[in-house]
Amino acid sequence: MKQIIYFFLLIFLFSCQSKKESNDASKQSKQEKIFPKLEKDRYNVAFLIMDGTFNTELTAPFDIFQHTIFRENIKAMNVFTVANTDKPITTFEGMRILPDYNYLKDSLPKIDILVVPSAEHHLDTDLEDTAMIQFVQRVDKEAEFVTSHCDGAFVLAKAGVLEGKVSTTFPSDIDKMRATFPTLDIRKEVLFVHDGKYITSAGGAKSFEAALYLCEFLYGKEVAKSLAGGLVIDWNVNKVPHLIVK
Repeated sequence: MKQIIYFFLLIFLFSCQSKKESNDASKQSKQEKIFPKLEKDRYNVAFLIMDGTFNTELTAPFDIFQHTIFRENIKAMNVFTVANTDKPITTFEGMRILPDYNYLKDSLPKIDILVVPSAEHHLDTDLEDTAMIQFVQRVDKEAEFVTSHCDGAFVLAKAGVLEGKVSTTFPSDIDKMRATFPTLDIRKEVLFVHDGKYITSAGGAKSFEAALYLCEFLYGKEVAKSLAGGLVIDWNVNKVPHLIVK
C-alpha cells in the first residue's frame, strides 16, 4: 500500500516540477526580444531615438522611407529604430515608442542609412553621451548616407563627421551651432544641404522634403513624386531652398 502511495506521490511531484519548468520556459520565451524582419536586397535605415525625440523629425522621414516598399522595381528600405535601451522611449510630445534594437548590447544589422532626428537635449546633455557619439562614429564608417533633421546636426557635429562638410540645422539654432562648432561651414536660408553622403535639414515639417530629396536622389523624380503623392505632398525639389555641394 505504501509503495502505491509513494508511486502516486512521485508522479504528482514530477508533474508539478514539469509544470514549473514549462512555465519558466514560457516566461523566458516571452522575455526574448523580437527583432523586426529585414527583407534582403533593401537599404537598412536606422533611426536613432531617445527620450525627448521630436515626433516630426522622426515620423516624417520614417513615413517617406517606409512607403518605398510599395513601389516596384526599386531597392526599397527596411526602416527600424535604435536606442540605448530596451524600454519604451518617450518623445517630446509624449508618444511612447519601443525601440527595435539596443545599440549598447544587440547585434545590429549593417546600417546603410542613418537618420538622426532632433531631440530635446541635442544642444546640451545628449552631446555628453559618449556611447551614443561612438555609435554614430561606428555607423558612419560603413553607412552610404548619414542624415539629420533639426538639431540632430549637433550630434553629427559632435561625432566629428561634418568636418570639411557644409551643413545646416534648425534656423534659430544656426548661430548656436556655429559658436559650438566654429570650424564647421553651417549655412542659413536653406532647408537642407547635401554634401557627399551627408544630408542635414532644418527639420520640422521640412523633414519631409529632405527625405523626399534622398528618395529622388536614389530612385528618380517619378518615384519621389509618387511617394509624395501618397502622403498628399506637393513635391518639387526646385521649389525647396537647398544646397547640393557635391
